[in-house]
Amino acid sequence: MRDAVVVQNLGKRFRRFHADRPWTFHEALLRGFRKLRPSECFWGLRDVSFRIAPGRMVGVIGRNGAGKSTLLRLIGGVGLPDEGSVKVQGRIGALLNLGAGFHPDLTGRENLFINGVIGGLTRREVVSQIDSIIAFSELEDYIDSPLRVYSTGMQMRPAFSIAIHAQPDILLIDEVLAVGDLSFQRKCIDRISQLKSKGCAIVLVSHETALVQELCEEALWLCAGKLAAHGPAEIVVGKYIAETDAEAERILASESSAGSSLEENLSELLELEITGVRLLDPLGSSTAEIDSGDPLSIEISYISRRRVDTLNFQVYINREDGMVCCEMGTQTSASTLSGVYGEGRILLHIEQLNLIGGVYHLAVGAYKYDWSSGYDYREKVKSFRVSPTGTRLGILLPPHRWEVKYLQDSETEPAPVELPSTPG
Repeated sequence: MRDAVVVQNLGKRFRRFHADRPWTFHEALLRGFRKLRPSECFWGLRDVSFRIAPGRMVGVIGRNGAGKSTLLRLIGGVGLPDEGSVKVQGRIGALLNLGAGFHPDLTGRENLFINGVIGGLTRREVVSQIDSIIAFSELEDYIDSPLRVYSTGMQMRPAFSIAIHAQPDILLIDEVLAVGDLSFQRKCIDRISQLKSKGCAIVLVSHETALVQELCEEALWLCAGKLAAHGPAEIVVGKYIAETDAEAERILASESSAGSSLEENLSELLELEITGVRLLDPLGSSTAEIDSGDPLSIEISYISRRRVDTLNFQVYINREDGMVCCEMGTQTSASTLSGVYGEGRILLHIEQLNLIGGVYHLAVGAYKYDWSSGYDYREKVKSFRVSPTGTRLGILLPPHRWEVKYLQDSETEPAPVELPSTPG
């Protein structure tokens, strides 16, 4: 089966102009034409290569300005590359710019007809599917009103409806799933999954890393126009989060100190990888459920492909709603991991895990000791249940006991009464 998208050594160059360049012909005559020329050129994309097979969904992540939208536009045929090539097989459906091609003075129905034809459908196909397109957008009550009275979220609905009804072989999505209410977002995600099952290749640009992990088999991490990592979505997203967290910690620690930038740290990303995590009971057996106050050990397996001088492992225990209940790191312990190389394991022993009953998720990250860069990060790598002990509110259940004292007017005071302490 031929690949739906083949990108080879792709590069796109842009020009940067003077801030005080002339804006009118009259200014140019008075001040000269020299500042009309570009002051410099820079590469928005450089040396990017990958393939996407039919029926695969690839997420594109990275900072603002990394080249994500530029990549999608080149795949969609909007603009020509300065280096390399882009080859696509099949009809392309694209959601690159919210509301592009829509006219505010035309009704929603009129915009559907125009954009349906622009999107690759014939007029007969639009007529035959118009009821289905309108029903999917859930805009029956507003479809004959001018588009200018629509909210931003409502304008996204007809654009997405047209894109999926065109039955594309390749679908390009640039952040538009972040717009709209939750129910319509889930509806769009379900339809995307249906298109993928039918063999549609999908490229999703998103800052929502959880969405990329949920929907995509692969992920591309772009940094300063270059391909920093390409592989399974869980691994690539984990490394991206780890590096972003480390960069944030470094900036918080000292914004004025000179440190390595994100681009300079890319060569270190694949040095160390978290390969497995286990939850162990006191007997060393794997477990997924404990009682509140019981001990728990967390075993982290890793592989270091090059010698790592100083290393900091972080463990986060999160509630189901995403709230961090506790964070523990080797950086705060007496021992420092140094000279790590090859395969190894590290264990965190929690003597009493005094959380209230409920389901909790484990996240694990590996960083440089000074937070200058991150190696790997795994979110929701393990889940476990804490059996309740009667308390239903709060986060933790610390070891405690109650003491009762009677206050009386008599000269003699009864002996204090102690109630049984809680387990743990």
